Amino acid sequence: MAEPPPIPGAPAPRSWRARVVVVSDGVADGSREDRGGPALRAVLEAAGATVEATIVSPDGVEAVAETLLAQTAGFAGLLVTTGGTGFGPRDLTPEGTRRVIEREAPGLAEAMRLVNPLGRLSRGIAGTRGRALILNVPGSPKGAVECLEAVIDVVPHALALLGGDRPH
Repeated sequence: MAEPPPIPGAPAPRSWRARVVVVSDGVADGSREDRGGPALRAVLEAAGATVEATIVSPDGVEAVAETLLAQTAGFAGLLVTTGGTGFGPRDLTPEGTRRVIEREAPGLAEAMRLVNPLGRLSRGIAGTRGRALILNVPGSPKGAVECLEAVIDVVPHALALLGGDRPH
């Protein structure tokens, strides 16, 4: 992935922290290989992020909420979840995320949905908890990467604002 173009008025890019949460019963129980996590890690690192960890969570509202609470505690950076954003009975990542976030960021979720016609089927949300920005992206590696790439250019600026920067 090429480096995203600078955003007018945004601070100069700098290294920032990221974590990936793979939400999948199959990956959690070892019956399925995780392909989304490595794909997201590559995009994040190419954009200048230091990816601290890839965590696996089973599907379900409580499991996702507990994982997000643990991963955002004292964390300043981007947390990307992959999986659980569709219409399947266990696709409950947005519901778990809503239990954790303090403020929604609907513009980010809308931008991610616009990258592909199948994006209209995504129920993923975006929001903040403390100084962490949480993005829900689909479980398919292609969909996950497309959605992340749709917003990654503004992530450093969003994180700077969460950290207290006042560039305006």
